[in-house]
Amino acid sequence: MSVSILDLIAVRRDGGVHSRSELDRLALGAAQGMVPDYQLAAWLMAAYLNPLSPQETADLTLAMAASGERLDLTGLPKPWVDKHSTGGVGDKTTLVLTPLLAACGLTVVKMSGRGLGITGGTIDKLESVPGFRTNLSVEEMKDQAGRIGLALTGQTPSLAPADKALYALRDVTATVPSLPLIVSSILSKKIAGGAETVVLDVKCGRGAFMETLPAAEELAGALRSVGELAGLTIRTAITDMDQPLGRTAGNALEVKEAIRVLAGKESGRFGDLCVHLATVVMEAVGESDPRGKVNAALSSGQALAKAKEWFAAQGGDIQVFESENWQVAPVQITLAADHSGWIERIDARAVGQAVVDLGGGRKTKDSILNHSVGIETQVEVGSQVESGQPIFTIHAATAGDADSVRASLQTGVRISASPIDKRPVILA
Repeated sequence: MSVSILDLIAVRRDGGVHSRSELDRLALGAAQGMVPDYQLAAWLMAAYLNPLSPQETADLTLAMAASGERLDLTGLPKPWVDKHSTGGVGDKTTLVLTPLLAACGLTVVKMSGRGLGITGGTIDKLESVPGFRTNLSVEEMKDQAGRIGLALTGQTPSLAPADKALYALRDVTATVPSLPLIVSSILSKKIAGGAETVVLDVKCGRGAFMETLPAAEELAGALRSVGELAGLTIRTAITDMDQPLGRTAGNALEVKEAIRVLAGKESGRFGDLCVHLATVVMEAVGESDPRGKVNAALSSGQALAKAKEWFAAQGGDIQVFESENWQVAPVQITLAADHSGWIERIDARAVGQAVVDLGGGRKTKDSILNHSVGIETQVEVGSQVESGQPIFTIHAATAGDADSVRASLQTGVRISASPIDKRPVILA
């Protein structure tokens, strides 16, 4: 490398400006293992203390996207779209939104991740479906997207490998909260995946990485500005994660809820969010009646049919669309309101932690999941409840497991004697 890594560390340490070629070298060195971890860690800390400018962040994003394979969607019908969520409790939006967009005629190719901590991962949810493959090759992704308009896989080491190297170090160097590093990590994978239009769902609240609205707005603004500099069409929504999204949190439970929404058997905040995000995408690609197009795809059954086609294409058992008698936890215990009133608070963090403690989420990256367990939330903020009315249903492997999360769930709910306004799912 003509510019040494020491020079790059010094530039960042002293608040200088990186050129695109310097960031190309850094990304390639990270991807190919040419730069020792201790030097990459030093650069990351310097970047945390002296944040990259929007243009530098865009250059790093493009450099990381170019550090490995880039999915070429040439020949597939346009528009090419993708979505990303910053993660939350009960966030199964991808399971509805991607077949919905494909049913509207868009090409959706997506890489998704696994859960860690209280935020669930789309790959874990899909792997609860018997037979579902989440390890498609680049060639398989393009072929499937050409046939049915939709393909989804786990993150592959061939796409944006620089991000994988830097992300692993960010996690152990206390540099995860760096906004430019967050933005470049998210967008580099979208570019490498071939997308041109991306909708970004920025979660805000107790169950999200960004707990306050100003922090979420800052992240959304950075994603928009850097994405546009990197050549993407970006749309963002800031959405509520103070309470769980929808009724369920837990892998198989969330797949079942997504299918009910696609089938028109369930409505509420979760379905409303999916329709909103789909409408935003359709507006971005120039659809003259975006909401009408989205609603028609749902009401006609086209989105549900596309989901079945998608599951079948990736080896999933489509009997999951006919019955919910699969991945059923052996123990189900209901927690009820201890007095009447209005639901003032449902702590998404407490619900997410309960799912982890039941075995439905990871405490370490090597944890083996129980896909059947989770929490079903029967109410939402603003709901009026009577004493004895069900608040939660715990789906557990054993009665002891259910008892172990009972207290934390009960303290995560607050009931007011006075009426409480319902909290909107779309905050900004």
